[in-house]
Amino acid sequence: MNDASETYTVGEVGRLAGVSVRTLHHYDEIGLVPPSEHSDAGYRLYTHQDLEQLQQVLFYKELGFGLDEIAKLMAGQHDRMDALTQQRELIAERMIRLETMLELIDKTLASIEGGIPMTKEEMFEVFGDFDPSEYEDEVRERWGDTDAYRESTRRTKSYSKQDWQRFKNESDEINNQIASLMDEGVAPDDPRAMDAVERHRLQIDEWFYPCSRQMHAGLGRMYVADPRFTATYEKIRPGMAQYMCDAIAANAERGS
Repeated sequence: MNDASETYTVGEVGRLAGVSVRTLHHYDEIGLVPPSEHSDAGYRLYTHQDLEQLQQVLFYKELGFGLDEIAKLMAGQHDRMDALTQQRELIAERMIRLETMLELIDKTLASIEGGIPMTKEEMFEVFGDFDPSEYEDEVRERWGDTDAYRESTRRTKSYSKQDWQRFKNESDEINNQIASLMDEGVAPDDPRAMDAVERHRLQIDEWFYPCSRQMHAGLGRMYVADPRFTATYEKIRPGMAQYMCDAIAANAERGS
């Protein structure tokens, strides 16, 4: 059994928790997991209670919360039992969501194996409340005469629900990477941010139509100008639409 009075260096905590020293420094700087003690030389020393606090942060981060949200949640908790109870409820809700997705995947596999076509509604169940068909008329009116629209229509016509699921998984991974960079305080014109939005551009290029950096910059401006696009990214992280716009603009300038 660990001695409650034992302390750990930042390197030891990083190895125990599976996070980088840089991340621990950032958590200290924003007051999320500050070490309780420091050595005579000024090095960070973490107590067992600090480790418990870090565990709570990592639980919430795994559940998809941003650091600002985590700070607010933890500020309202009276003890560790409250935190664990709340996290258990959140995990139970996620398990229900995952079980639903698993059922949809099984249904898709059965459809493919049996040669039974899925309905349009079934194809997009995986996207939850988002309905791509809602914007079909507007998209056709605004871009129907463009090569990009025709190419996108040609490609997506043959996509199966499995393809859309793969696209969504890729999109979630890219969006989570960008959100994590925001959490770390990485500037939009930092090479890491530009590399992340470059992945976003290449995904469009692969799945829908050839997307140049300048065309991508136009999309970035639309993420801020169109409230519907803005709302989509704001649900992931507050300020993400503007961050995307700025990072995409910087990446376009880098590539010019």
